Amino acid sequence: MTDFLEQAGQAKTVSVAKELLAEQIEITKAIDQALDLAIELHADQYRISGDPYVIHPIAVAAITASFSADETMVIAALLHDVVEDTGYPVGKLEKLFSEDVRHIVEGLTKIVTIRDENLASSTPDDRINSSALSFRKMLIASIEDVRVLIIKLCDRLHNMLTLDALPPSKQQRISEETLLVYAPIAHRLGISKIKNELEDLSFKYIYPGEYQKIDEYIRSNDQSLHFQLNAFIEKVKNTLHQAGYHWENFEVIGRVKHYYSIYLKMQRKGIEIDEVLDLLAIRIIVKDALECYEALGAIHLEFTPLISRFKDYIALPKENGYQTIHSTLFGDEGIVEAQIRTRQMHQLAEYGVAAHWKYKGGLEHVNLEWLKGLNYQNESVEEFYELAKSDLFSEEISVFTPEGDYFTLPKDSVALDFAYAIHSEIGETATGALVHKEKASLLTILKNGDVVKIITGGKPRMHCSWENTVKTSKAKSGIRSQCRKRIREVDENSSYNILAMLFAKPSSVIKDIVEEDGGDPSIAKAAVNLDALKEKINNILQSQNIHVLRFWELLKKGYKRPQVKDVEHIRFYTNKPIDGIVFDHCCHPKVGDDVVAFYKHSKAIIHHKLCMNAYDKIMAGEVMLFAQWNSNKMPQYRLIVSLPNQKGELAKLLMKLSTMKLNITGIEFGISSSESAEYCNIEVESESAKVSDIENALFKKFKLIDIVALNDAYNHK
Repeated sequence: MTDFLEQAGQAKTVSVAKELLAEQIEITKAIDQALDLAIELHADQYRISGDPYVIHPIAVAAITASFSADETMVIAALLHDVVEDTGYPVGKLEKLFSEDVRHIVEGLTKIVTIRDENLASSTPDDRINSSALSFRKMLIASIEDVRVLIIKLCDRLHNMLTLDALPPSKQQRISEETLLVYAPIAHRLGISKIKNELEDLSFKYIYPGEYQKIDEYIRSNDQSLHFQLNAFIEKVKNTLHQAGYHWENFEVIGRVKHYYSIYLKMQRKGIEIDEVLDLLAIRIIVKDALECYEALGAIHLEFTPLISRFKDYIALPKENGYQTIHSTLFGDEGIVEAQIRTRQMHQLAEYGVAAHWKYKGGLEHVNLEWLKGLNYQNESVEEFYELAKSDLFSEEISVFTPEGDYFTLPKDSVALDFAYAIHSEIGETATGALVHKEKASLLTILKNGDVVKIITGGKPRMHCSWENTVKTSKAKSGIRSQCRKRIREVDENSSYNILAMLFAKPSSVIKDIVEEDGGDPSIAKAAVNLDALKEKINNILQSQNIHVLRFWELLKKGYKRPQVKDVEHIRFYTNKPIDGIVFDHCCHPKVGDDVVAFYKHSKAIIHHKLCMNAYDKIMAGEVMLFAQWNSNKMPQYRLIVSLPNQKGELAKLLMKLSTMKLNITGIEFGISSSESAEYCNIEVESESAKVSDIENALFKKFKLIDIVALNDAYNHK
């Protein structure tokens, strides 16, 4: 495969590209017709390299054929750019070929390619947003036919193979998108060959220095590594033969792990490549599933296994159908990762969903429900991408119900993720969990093999602050949707209660007035926006509706023009006296939290907007005040950072805080934590930064011991 892809990337003439295609699939009459049409329509088009453009679709068709061997997909790959680039009517494709070809090409055309001249985006945010947009278009266009995704991945693979013709800025941009979007989709579709190639090619352009270090090490140690690998393979073969396997009934193949996976291991463990212990991997391929376990027993008796890294994906397949036993073994040659699978499992592991078309029937265990689950139509592009990343970019664990059903979750998922995985209603009403029959919080991080029972209550519970803690898109989306709905309900009813307070009438009267005047779909804004509240007041006072005028005399008697009043940290808009503020003990709101205010005995009683007690009061129509934090008081934080006792380290930290637009209000340095490190206490303030933002920004370069929000609502400094 590697040699073939290298040839596909180096093809410079149409004849060479056609030869590559012919090596992968028989050129039928329909394929030949599609070839001629592609050559004709792209005749006057050239790539930036100067090569005829048609080489690209022919090479994409050849790569597609190597994964699918399906005539319809190859024809669609040959013609995947003709509608978009030449204006050829998509209806003609159906007449010339088939409805399937039209359907696939139409799906590929919907995924609007970012053209070369637009690829060097100016900012990281722009690049991420455009990647997210491409991502959503790819998935939405592929919901009905996954063949669209397979061809699109082959298209991107050829683009990556020929990326050296572009300037460095565009190479970087395309590689980032490939690593962020295309490689994870290939992984989720189970097509490891494409995923590994895309990762290594992207890695080469994004981190050329790191790539070169790994490449130089692997090349300089090539002979030694392959000697170790071959020696280990021979020992495994002899072990299996002695265990009763006939030589022709099993196969052992080995490999040095691909570069990007080595790089990730180095990054996660903070080590250099010569410290990576498991650069080598083998695959043992046997006849049936039972022999997989027999082979496992034989090699575990011969080689010491690292049990913490043992995974059985045969008994518990991955969500995309992947089945293999993973074990890590200690041998004289070092640590080697071993994978044990059947021939069919191997085909599925290498070609994923494409195995269905390559081997006719390889799709038997493939589950594509996850693909439909990524169709978050109601989310913004950025939110969609954040949700989808949770599903695509993570290692997986299996968690069981007490009845033995299991669910696949991202690593580091919490019990609430599991609750949502069972059913969204279970997630919404979850109150706690039992992990191995022991009481546990819904934020308990689950481990592979945990048995979990979710405890539920009678009505939905708000977990809005947990959105960044859960890992699965289903839980994130569920929490977000539930909280938006609750906030909308709270704001709408709070608006009526605030207006009722100002007019000294029951909220039911205000609701009647608004409804008699034709209703107001934007009424919820009055609870959170002062200008909107003033507009609602004026609308009521100036209404010409005869039914509203009936209430006018009643309103006029109780109404007094409200004024802005600042009391401590809170700004009010009210026509009632406020003698002080009480922060209710049930929810402990802090500066910056969304809050609501009730009025009792001339005092403002402040609750968090999502407090359950506040919700009951709001729905009961208790009198309320318009309240928001006084924006003149910026959130303040105390950071405790451990710095190496070296010259210039404090300057680096201060420079980083400056780039984060944090205003430093106090600093204490020199508290020794050891001979090599010192604690540094820094107080900062910011108009926009949140605790999570500060943590994320400092995490990679500095050892942040603690971060404390100083603007607690009870702190009257």
